[in-house]
Amino acid sequence: MRAILTEGLLPPQDQTDAQAILRACVHCGFCNATCPSYQVLGDERDGPRGRIYLMKSLLEGATATSTTQTHLDRCLGCRACETTCPSGVQYTRLLDLVRPQVESIARRSLGARVLRRVLRSVVPHRRRFGMLLSLGRVLRPLLPRKLRRLVPIRQPARAVTYASPVARRFALLEGCVQETAAPEINQAAEEVFARVEIGLERFPRAGCCGALALHLGAHEEAANCARRNIDAWWPTIEAGLCEGVVAASSGCSQVLKDYGHLLRDDPAYATRAAALAAVAFDASEALPVATMPAAYQQRDSNTVVAFQVPCSLQHGLRSSASVATSLVAAGYSLVDVPESHLCCGSAGAYSLLQPEIAEPLLLRKLACLESQAPDVIATANIGCLLHLRKDAAVPVRHWLELLADRLAAGQ
Repeated sequence: MRAILTEGLLPPQDQTDAQAILRACVHCGFCNATCPSYQVLGDERDGPRGRIYLMKSLLEGATATSTTQTHLDRCLGCRACETTCPSGVQYTRLLDLVRPQVESIARRSLGARVLRRVLRSVVPHRRRFGMLLSLGRVLRPLLPRKLRRLVPIRQPARAVTYASPVARRFALLEGCVQETAAPEINQAAEEVFARVEIGLERFPRAGCCGALALHLGAHEEAANCARRNIDAWWPTIEAGLCEGVVAASSGCSQVLKDYGHLLRDDPAYATRAAALAAVAFDASEALPVATMPAAYQQRDSNTVVAFQVPCSLQHGLRSSASVATSLVAAGYSLVDVPESHLCCGSAGAYSLLQPEIAEPLLLRKLACLESQAPDVIATANIGCLLHLRKDAAVPVRHWLELLADRLAAGQ
């Protein structure tokens, strides 16, 4: 795609990157076939190809309008288009470059600005979000159905029931929403990793990975999250006391692996950010399935599982096979899920900001997941888990919880 970009709109390196991304696009339209928002709306401007044209015009000097902003907002950031694209167009990278520019020019309504500010000021902060969640759980029976669905029910806490000598250590990204709304996931991660003599160490100074701010175009806030986490983890990693960082949520894992790019222009953090990104792992990548106990691997189970592969795992990390392998090794029976490439509609805060698109995607995803009558739905991302639980007819659990259950049963 030919593009003559206006000088000065982006820093030089970003300008070069944007130019390369635009030139890679041959406007074939294959991306629209797997784009969730295009599937719901059918508007060319709500598919990757149309959004690329919109972003190209902005970078060539066109004025960002509220209409342009609306179509960019409707992108879920699922990256299905990147998996589909035969030309390797880095669509998400281009969107990340353009969004801050649009935010600085196109004025949102007061209500939209307040909502986004509240989300960024509350959700990434464990204590604030925890207080709001506790209040919501108390008032849940009195809330209208639409609001009641948004308040996750407290799940039974897990206790780490197995301890072993630790041969290796990783820092554990506890996360913000995950540790507050579903702490049993990190507890299951500690138990499963302990079985292979890997200790997961918690760092109280670490916090949100930065995903929410990044998705809402607040890149400096995301960068500050990255800096805080690097300050918390790097001394221990540099000293050789931890091999790296593990996240149990694939959405967080994807952001951690992007710290090197996020802070590449920060002279104080660029080197450490790139080094940390190189040793950041999703739990599915760090768990050595082959060394799990024999009793665990050979144990049979009649439990049928439908695995919802989060977009961050299959399109972002491109590493979904290891979860399925782990579940099968634990004795679970996995079913084939139709349309497994399509997003469930969660996408961080997207389900709150774009419910008219997120809700149809949720119902479509649940219909596919439940079509094979599973006993349980497994996922690998906290956002997907909470979103699916709102309307699922069967339990929705994190895959590490299912592994921990099998380990406990095999003792």
